[in-house]
Amino acid sequence: MIKKKIYFIAEIGVNHEANLKLAKKIILEAKLGGADAVKLQCYKAEKIASKYAKSYWDKKEERETSQLKLYKKFDGFNSKEYIKIINYCKKIKIDFVITPFDIESVKIFKKKVKYFKISSSDITNFPLIKEIAKTKKPIILSTGASTLKEIENAIKLIKFNNNKISLLHCILNYPTDRHDVNLNMIDSLKKFNLPIGISDHTKPKDSHDVLIYSIFKGIKIIEKHFTNNKTKKGNDHFHSFDKNDLKKFMAKVDDLYKILGSERKTYLRSEISSRLNARRSLFYRKNLTKNHKILKNDIIALRPAIGISPINFNKIIGKKLNKNVKSGGIIKYTDFIRWKILI
Repeated sequence: MIKKKIYFIAEIGVNHEANLKLAKKIILEAKLGGADAVKLQCYKAEKIASKYAKSYWDKKEERETSQLKLYKKFDGFNSKEYIKIINYCKKIKIDFVITPFDIESVKIFKKKVKYFKISSSDITNFPLIKEIAKTKKPIILSTGASTLKEIENAIKLIKFNNNKISLLHCILNYPTDRHDVNLNMIDSLKKFNLPIGISDHTKPKDSHDVLIYSIFKGIKIIEKHFTNNKTKKGNDHFHSFDKNDLKKFMAKVDDLYKILGSERKTYLRSEISSRLNARRSLFYRKNLTKNHKILKNDIIALRPAIGISPINFNKIIGKKLNKNVKSGGIIKYTDFIRWKILI
């Protein structure tokens, strides 16, 4: 599932506002921005929230206080709209991902997606998790607001049917303050020996730093909310990337991997000249005559590295010259009697 160093999922969620034309526009902008996949959320309001479910988001950004009413605004897509979206994603060559919030949605998409995403909010929703695991499709499990034990229990449940699991570090807060991101929690997730990523809910001004720093924690997947208009009020627009944000971020990622470079330590082509001119070789410190046995103070290591390396300094000591040599001359193995033993 994950071939690139970083697999970027543009989480459109319901920023399409149940408008097919707008959904396609946002998907295209995600593709142009450099995303590998787009992710939508599939639900019907009545199957996700009761009338008792209150808001838990920043009311300055989204004023609706009823979850049921908020979700009802954006649950207008049915299977026919999703099929059109899936076909459009195939056309423009971007992966389509879905977060199903009910068992019926899982059944609709199990033959239409490469993999499923399980929301942090459903990490204890065992009936839903079981249904998703039974599809045998790879699963990305988000871990926001969870304990290690809750994560472990969800993984065990999935592994009963399915071993293809990736984990996302997540803070389940909209928006997440940059100092609440807690990237060190990623280290705790490594105990599960699964691919790890991050689902980020910080505002774009913070996300560039947060996501770049997360790469140093070894993440392989990035999920970030995405929109075509960050100035829209409500929903997830206010903490989303747009196309320009994504382009800038992907350029930073490319630059970062160029800076990080190779894991195998060796010298670069650009260092060949330095190896020659900044390293040293052995030179005669004084005039010496034939048959003289070399002493330590007869030779000196000087730049450039055009002769015998100082690595072999001790091999030269005690060797007998087969000719006269001058101060400042480059030492050669052929200067010595029986020099071949040195090679």
